[in-house]
Amino acid sequence: MQHDIIVIGGGIVGLATALKIKEQRPEMKILVLEKEREVAVHQTGNNSGVIHSGLYYKPGSLKATNCIRGYHQLIDFCNQENIPYELTGKVVVATKHEQRQQLENLYIRGQQNGLEGLRKISAAEVKEYEPYVTCVEGMWVPQTGIVDYKVVSQKMADKLRTLGAELLFNEKVTGVTKGHSLSIIKTERNTYETKLVINCAGLYSDKIAQMSQDRPIDVRIVPFRGEYFKIRPEKHYLVKNLIYPVPDPNFPFLGVHFTRMMRGGIEAGPNAVLAFRKEGYKKLDIDPKELWDTLTWGGFQKVAAKYWETGLGEMYRSFSKAAFTKALQELIPDIQESDLIEGGAGVRAQACDRTGGLLDDFSIIEDEKVINILNAPSPAATSSLSIGQTVSEMALKRF
Repeated sequence: MQHDIIVIGGGIVGLATALKIKEQRPEMKILVLEKEREVAVHQTGNNSGVIHSGLYYKPGSLKATNCIRGYHQLIDFCNQENIPYELTGKVVVATKHEQRQQLENLYIRGQQNGLEGLRKISAAEVKEYEPYVTCVEGMWVPQTGIVDYKVVSQKMADKLRTLGAELLFNEKVTGVTKGHSLSIIKTERNTYETKLVINCAGLYSDKIAQMSQDRPIDVRIVPFRGEYFKIRPEKHYLVKNLIYPVPDPNFPFLGVHFTRMMRGGIEAGPNAVLAFRKEGYKKLDIDPKELWDTLTWGGFQKVAAKYWETGLGEMYRSFSKAAFTKALQELIPDIQESDLIEGGAGVRAQACDRTGGLLDDFSIIEDEKVINILNAPSPAATSSLSIGQTVSEMALKRF
């Protein structure tokens, strides 16, 4: 079972990486290993389905360059493969006067990142886009849309099979051993040999990375659960498309917002609370070992000390529907607690370093035998084809 490249992880980043390699080098033997029964089960299949514009990210960062390039590649892919999507645009609003400078900073950043059609708009103009929003000032971002990333991932998997790549499911990786010419990947069921390993394991990318390293890696994945409510159908008129607050510049999450979904319906959320297991989609999902690993990681302890007040607020909203509703009412005062139905949740794989830094940018570390994608949270789905191109270029240099 010898391959040129094995990609670990069947989420959208792993699939896009394998696809970019296979398109450039059709003769190469490519294998994608996924521990679940199908593609896109975790982060990819549980996100809000937003096509991000590249507004929020530091100019020149991997997030900014890959999001903007990935945005165009994703739209092209959807057009070629007849995948439904909509470019809805969104409003970002300042609900307090003290947020106006942050909105201005965001507008400047969007201009620096080359966004087209970006406009600062008055509170009255915001109401032309979203009549039920109350704010002091806003911004219109036309280069934003919605898509179902699970459908995108399934189409990528179909293309990979057509091109001759292999996808294997129910193959949980238990070991990665680097050899002189070939690396050995062990799963719960089989053993595979490969010239290059590409780790796209998302929530478990730190564990997979550690398997192939002689010394402890400096980053851990801390899982943050984002919980959503759905809005009752009779109140859908309150939201036309996408409504976002000005984000807290010190915290790598966008705050609760409203999103019209490609699959139908409108979601409100998410909050951001520590998950008590890597794949902890429910409040009481607990894995004692994984939770212990998180709580005893020095980097996380520094994060907790720094953001304890914000964290307590997020946790309070997790257990109090009234508090969650109050946060939403800052954007749409007419929304009521009775309008919200409990929805799903996603878990974000947020990399945290030893110093207590929550990595804001994508993080890719490599050696001769392994490429590890260690931090690829939002906007990784939008950026996936661009990240795949970046990683494929890194990989093909070895051949």
